[in-house]
Amino acid sequence: MIGQRQGLVIWLYSLKQAKMLRRFGNVHYVSKRLKYVVLYCNQEDLEGIMEKLNSYSFVKKIEPSYKPFLKMEYENSAPDKAKEYDYKMGI
Repeated sequence: MIGQRQGLVIWLYSLKQAKMLRRFGNVHYVSKRLKYVVLYCNQEDLEGIMEKLNSYSFVKKIEPSYKPFLKMEYENSAPDKAKEYDYKMGI
């Protein structure tokens, strides 16, 4: 079972080892120009994975994603009346 997932942005000195990062989780995106990898892994394993990745010489910096900790329910999100009318028109 897949539990809560969290993203890691891993900045690299060289992209030669980007393929090796697949053993730590799901590689979602690799930027060739800016030399970073977006990796998704389980939240329970996050601290251990970050320590292990920091020990590698080709890793420049690791930034965890804060999306799981953000509130996704917005308080004052009433739709605009003009837009609501356009949606009901059925175009």
